[in-house]
Order: sequence, then C-alpha cells, then structure tokens
Amino acid sequence: MLAMLGPLAEAIVRSMLLLAGFVANSGTFPQPLSEEEEAKYLARLQTGDEEARAILIERNLRLVAHIVKKFDNTGEDVDDLISIGTVGLIKAIGTFKPEKGTRLATYAARCIENEILMHLRSLKRVRGEVSLYDPIGVDREGNEITLLDVLGSDPDVVPDLVGKRLDES
Repeated sequence: MLAMLGPLAEAIVRSMLLLAGFVANSGTFPQPLSEEEEAKYLARLQTGDEEARAILIERNLRLVAHIVKKFDNTGEDVDDLISIGTVGLIKAIGTFKPEKGTRLATYAARCIENEILMHLRSLKRVRGEVSLYDPIGVDREGNEITLLDVLGSDPDVVPDLVGKRLDES
C-alpha cells in the first residue's frame, strides 16, 4: 500500500511511524550521526539506497524537535509542528548536495524552519477570514452572539452590502 503513495508520501508515513514509536516508547530520539557516519550514509544515498535515507531521517529527528522548540509561542500543536518539520527534513535529505561544503544538519535546519514558517504563514491567511455568522461571544442569557448581531442592522443589509462589494471587485 505504501508503494502506491509515491516516494515522498511513503517517506513521510514511515518517518511519522518512526517518530510515534520513539515518542511512545522512550520519549527520546536517537543520537545524531557522527561526521563519518553521516558521510557514509550520504554516499549510500547518492547510489539510491533507501535504507540510508531512512537512517538519515531517523537520526536527524532530534534536530526537528530542537527547531520546533523555537516555535513554542505560536500556539500551534507541537506534534503538528514536528510532523511539518519532518516533511522539511525529508525534503532536505532529498535535495542535499554534500559537494557544496555544508553539513547536512545546517542545510536541514534551514529546510525544517522554512517548512514550519510556510505552514504558519498559510494559517495566518486562513485566520484572517471572518464570517458574519460565526459566534463571537454569549449574551447574559447564554445565547450566542454573532458579528451580525453586534452590528445591529437589518439582518439582510450587511450580507447584501458585502455581496455587492464582492461583485464589484
């Protein structure tokens, strides 16, 4: 079944299962690779070795968790950010070029952070939308109050004006 999802989706699913296993069993991540081990697995990855890819992902999950700590104040679920950061790690491992002279962790940290930032930016756009019918509070009797109630106009006037403005643009 995983083979039908495609290589990126397959890697994401495997990483998520691996991540869930580490967190559930011990709450810790495996130690990062030494420089020599990293070079060995990167060389194997260049030849298409999927086991090397899995090991590079697995052994860099600690980096994802470390970077996610920087985004603790965003109000987003840590597990979601770790998942998104893991996608960034997988992309980093897929596009890393050792001949450029940087370490994998340096490159991956940028990719992980960028993936999380893209996610947070996309949430900002969605959160900026306001509906006239969404509840914004409750009155003294416990009834929900909508933005339309607070505006205090004829219930049809505001939606008609909004519709007219949207039609003009």
